[in-house]
Amino acid sequence: MIGDPAGQTIALLGLAFKANTDDLRESPALPIIEGLLAKGAKIRAHDPRALAGAQKIFGERIAYFEDAYEAATGADALGIATEWEAYRRLDLSKLKELLARPVLIDLRNLLDPAQVREYGFVYEGIGRVVQSRIQGS
Repeated sequence: MIGDPAGQTIALLGLAFKANTDDLRESPALPIIEGLLAKGAKIRAHDPRALAGAQKIFGERIAYFEDAYEAATGADALGIATEWEAYRRLDLSKLKELLARPVLIDLRNLLDPAQVREYGFVYEGIGRVVQSRIQGS
Protein backbone atom coordinates (compact mmCIF):
# COMPACT_ATOMS: atom_id res chain seq x y z
CA MET A 1 0.00 0.00 0.00
CA ILE A 2 2.88 2.36 0.60
CA GLY A 3 5.41 1.07 -1.89
CA ASP A 4 9.05 1.20 -0.89
CA PRO A 5 9.10 2.41 2.74
CA ALA A 6 12.57 3.95 2.40
CA GLY A 7 12.33 7.62 3.34
CA GLN A 8 8.65 7.44 4.18
CA THR A 9 7.20 8.37 7.55
CA ILE A 10 4.81 5.88 9.08
CA ALA A 11 2.62 6.66 12.10
CA LEU A 12 1.87 3.59 14.19
CA LEU A 13 -0.92 3.76 16.72
CA GLY A 14 -0.76 1.07 19.37
CA LEU A 15 2.41 -0.58 20.59
CA ALA A 16 1.14 -2.84 23.40
CA PHE A 17 0.12 -6.38 22.47
CA LYS A 18 -3.46 -5.61 23.54
CA ALA A 19 -5.46 -2.64 24.76
CA ASN A 20 -5.49 -1.54 28.39
CA THR A 21 -1.96 -2.68 29.12
CA ASP A 22 1.61 -1.49 28.75
CA ASP A 23 2.80 -5.04 28.00
CA LEU A 24 4.89 -5.26 24.85
CA ARG A 25 5.53 -9.02 24.96
CA GLU A 26 4.27 -10.65 21.76
CA SER A 27 3.25 -7.26 20.37
CA PRO A 28 2.82 -7.34 16.59
CA ALA A 29 3.97 -3.71 16.50
CA LEU A 30 7.56 -4.59 17.44
CA PRO A 31 8.50 -6.65 14.36
CA ILE A 32 6.56 -4.23 12.16
CA ILE A 33 8.64 -1.33 13.48
CA GLU A 34 11.89 -3.28 13.14
CA GLY A 35 11.03 -4.25 9.56
CA LEU A 36 10.11 -0.71 8.57
CA LEU A 37 13.25 0.71 10.19
CA ALA A 38 15.38 -1.87 8.37
CA LYS A 39 13.86 -0.66 5.08
CA GLY A 40 14.60 2.98 5.85
CA ALA A 41 11.24 4.24 7.11
CA LYS A 42 10.81 6.79 9.90
CA ILE A 43 8.37 5.81 12.66
CA ARG A 44 6.11 8.12 14.68
CA ALA A 45 4.55 6.07 17.49
CA HIS A 46 1.65 6.53 19.88
CA ASP A 47 0.26 4.30 22.61
CA PRO A 48 -1.75 5.35 25.68
CA ARG A 49 0.41 3.25 28.04
CA ALA A 50 3.36 1.56 26.32
CA LEU A 51 5.57 4.45 25.21
CA ALA A 52 8.06 4.09 28.08
CA GLY A 53 8.54 0.40 27.39
CA ALA A 54 8.91 1.02 23.67
CA GLN A 55 11.52 3.66 24.34
CA LYS A 56 13.58 1.06 26.23
CA ILE A 57 13.48 -1.14 23.12
CA PHE A 58 13.84 1.39 20.30
CA GLY A 59 15.55 4.31 22.01
CA GLU A 60 15.99 7.25 19.67
CA ARG A 61 15.35 5.19 16.53
CA ILE A 62 11.67 6.19 16.53
CA ALA A 63 9.70 9.27 17.62
CA TYR A 64 7.20 8.99 20.49
CA PHE A 65 4.04 11.03 20.89
CA GLU A 66 1.56 11.38 23.75
CA ASP A 67 -1.15 12.38 21.25
CA ALA A 68 -2.29 10.14 18.38
CA TYR A 69 -3.00 13.10 16.10
CA GLU A 70 0.45 14.53 16.72
CA ALA A 71 1.95 11.15 15.79
CA ALA A 72 -0.05 11.17 12.54
CA THR A 73 0.98 14.68 11.54
CA GLY A 74 2.89 14.60 8.25
CA ALA A 75 2.97 10.80 8.00
CA ASP A 76 2.75 9.07 4.63
CA ALA A 77 0.63 6.29 6.12
CA LEU A 78 -0.97 5.38 9.42
CA GLY A 79 -1.21 1.91 10.90
CA ILE A 80 -3.33 0.79 13.84
CA ALA A 81 -1.72 -2.13 15.65
CA THR A 82 -3.59 -2.29 18.98
CA GLU A 83 -7.33 -2.19 19.54
CA TRP A 84 -7.44 0.73 21.96
CA GLU A 85 -10.96 2.13 22.32
CA ALA A 86 -9.64 5.64 21.60
CA TYR A 87 -8.60 4.50 18.12
CA ARG A 88 -12.18 3.43 17.35
CA ARG A 89 -13.22 7.03 17.95
CA LEU A 90 -10.55 8.79 15.87
CA ASP A 91 -11.75 11.92 14.12
CA LEU A 92 -11.23 10.74 10.55
CA SER A 93 -11.71 14.19 9.06
CA LYS A 94 -8.99 15.64 11.29
CA LEU A 95 -6.74 12.64 10.69
CA LYS A 96 -7.02 13.01 6.92
CA GLU A 97 -5.98 16.67 7.16
CA LEU A 98 -2.93 15.82 9.28
CA LEU A 99 -1.55 12.96 7.20
CA ALA A 100 0.64 13.72 4.20
CA ARG A 101 -1.21 10.92 2.36
CA PRO A 102 -4.57 9.45 3.43
CA VAL A 103 -3.40 5.82 3.75
CA LEU A 104 -4.75 3.83 6.70
CA ILE A 105 -3.75 0.24 7.43
CA ASP A 106 -5.96 -1.28 10.11
CA LEU A 107 -4.10 -4.28 11.52
CA ARG A 108 -6.91 -4.97 14.02
CA ASN A 109 -9.96 -4.38 11.80
CA LEU A 110 -11.04 -1.78 14.31
CA LEU A 111 -12.70 0.61 11.90
CA ASP A 112 -15.59 0.35 9.46
CA PRO A 113 -13.99 0.16 5.98
CA ALA A 114 -16.88 1.91 4.23
CA GLN A 115 -16.84 4.80 6.67
CA VAL A 116 -13.07 5.24 6.43
CA ARG A 117 -13.23 5.22 2.63
CA GLU A 118 -16.07 7.80 2.71
CA TYR A 119 -13.55 10.18 4.25
CA GLY A 120 -11.28 9.63 1.26
CA PHE A 121 -8.76 7.22 2.76
CA VAL A 122 -7.03 4.41 0.97
CA TYR A 123 -7.89 1.72 3.50
CA GLU A 124 -6.84 -1.85 4.11
CA GLY A 125 -8.03 -4.04 6.96
CA ILE A 126 -5.56 -6.86 7.40
CA GLY A 127 -7.22 -10.27 7.39
CA ARG A 128 -10.64 -8.89 6.54
CA VAL A 129 -12.66 -11.15 4.24
CA VAL A 130 -14.60 -9.42 1.48
CA GLN A 131 -18.34 -10.12 1.94
CA SER A 132 -18.82 -11.17 -1.71
CA ARG A 133 -16.25 -13.94 -1.21
CA ILE A 134 -18.18 -15.28 1.76
CA GLN A 135 -21.36 -15.40 -0.30
CA GLY A 136 -19.57 -17.22 -3.11
CA SER A 137 -19.88 -14.54 -5.78
